[in-house]
Order: sequence, then C-alpha cells, then structure tokens
Amino acid sequence: MALDEVTDLAAVWRGKAELSLEATQPGTAFAQVTNAAWPEPRFAAYAARHSGRLTHAVAVGAAAAFHGLPLRASCLAWLTAFAANIVSAGVRLVPLGQTDGQIATAALLPAIEAATDAALAVTDADSIGASAIAIDLSSMRHETQYTRLFRS
Repeated sequence: MALDEVTDLAAVWRGKAELSLEATQPGTAFAQVTNAAWPEPRFAAYAARHSGRLTHAVAVGAAAAFHGLPLRASCLAWLTAFAANIVSAGVRLVPLGQTDGQIATAALLPAIEAATDAALAVTDADSIGASAIAIDLSSMRHETQYTRLFRS
C-alpha cells in the first residue's frame, strides 16, 4: 500500500474528534521538529502534502523510512517510546518514583520486543477492517467529561 494511502487511512480511522486530535497534534509537531532538526526533502514534501492530517505513528514511520532507518529498529523504538509514555503517566498519577518508572519500562522490553515481532508479521489484509468499538464508545464518553487527568 502506498504511503499516501496509509496516511489517508490512518487519518480517517480515528472515528472520534478526540482520538483524531490525539493522533494528529503530535504527528504535526513531530513533522515540524523532524523537518527542522533532521531535514529530508522527501519527508518535507510528504508532510506538506498532508498538513494537518498526519497521524503521529505514520509520520514517525515515514520519517524513519525516508531517513533509511531499519524497519525493525524503527518499530521497536516507536513501541518503546509508547510504553515509556504510558509509564510516565503512571509515575505522575500514582506514588511511583522516576527510578521505579524506569524499572517498569525496562521490565516491559520483552513484551515490547514481542509486540514488535507481531506488528512486523501483520499484512495489509490482516489489519484492514479491524474495529475497536469499545474504544469508540469509551472515547465518546471521555471526550465530553468535565474533568480529566490526561487528554488521552
């Protein structure tokens, strides 16, 4: 599947406004920082073509590919960063110190490596048509709540 098609699919698969914003705000920020710090003309053109519609995961994948980074290492880095962000939220939410947060992240590495291998084994046919109805229903309730600890 072509990169532009994947970009479009990733943008439209975010069914709720909150989920779309959660994916596109960091995608836009990532593209801006990447273009400033590690300029690559093909990535810059791609980001400009999809301004405001870049989801974070696809923007990271595109930047890694345009910069010639290995697929497995890029996927592993993405999933490790995702896990670290979740642990960071836990550190802020519960009485858990920074060292314990780092220990928790390190303990997740075998699961992250397994998730990387599983993700790399997925084909387009495996993933197209997947649904997450529970996430959509929860998101509908969450995006209208008065008080929230994190925008998620």
